[in-house]
Amino acid sequence: MIVSKMETVDLLKYEHELNEQGIKLIAGVDEVGRGPLCGPVVAACVILPVGYDLPGLNDSKKLTEKKRDYYYDIISKDAVAIGVGIVDEKRIDEINIYQASKEAMIKAINNLTIKPEHVLIDAMPLELDVATTSIIHGDALSLTIAAASVIAKVTRDRMMYDLDKIYPEYGFAKHKGYPTKAHLNALQKFGILSNYRFTYKPISDLILNGVEIREVHK
Repeated sequence: MIVSKMETVDLLKYEHELNEQGIKLIAGVDEVGRGPLCGPVVAACVILPVGYDLPGLNDSKKLTEKKRDYYYDIISKDAVAIGVGIVDEKRIDEINIYQASKEAMIKAINNLTIKPEHVLIDAMPLELDVATTSIIHGDALSLTIAAASVIAKVTRDRMMYDLDKIYPEYGFAKHKGYPTKAHLNALQKFGILSNYRFTYKPISDLILNGVEIREVHK
């Protein structure tokens, strides 16, 4: 089932409808990191308690970093189960970012300690052995998907902060791998790290032009 965005938003609409059918273990899944030039795509899957509400929680892109960290801690404490799926840059280059995003989502679902009865998915369809609902703009329409988006975003951002400590000259703490002007200038000056997505432009062009590739030390 595919659902499109509605003007009036009840972030528990889908959860309540499923609860009324006797479905209690509802998972929300979302991914982050399609656009960055480097690093993994990260997905998270979250099962919240029945009837759970968290005022102010929304799509992670609409929240400040401080708010995301705040909700991350609350969700981590209150969730029935959380699973995280990570697909690295080499796999992204092998199968493309769309397929890698799906793979990360499936990993996140499989990494739950409790099997869900129904999965709410942000936008893309997934082939699972449980019922699913794919919701366009789901991270802004479902509290459970919004919770997953926050877990995924904070998890990936913290990976970029760790990378920034090793390679501060690239500015990962600021741009998180996205192609800002400062980031592109750093690539020209310092070379391409081995955790970049080589099939992405302008990385592929830089490689063709002979820009140095540096091995990442983890």
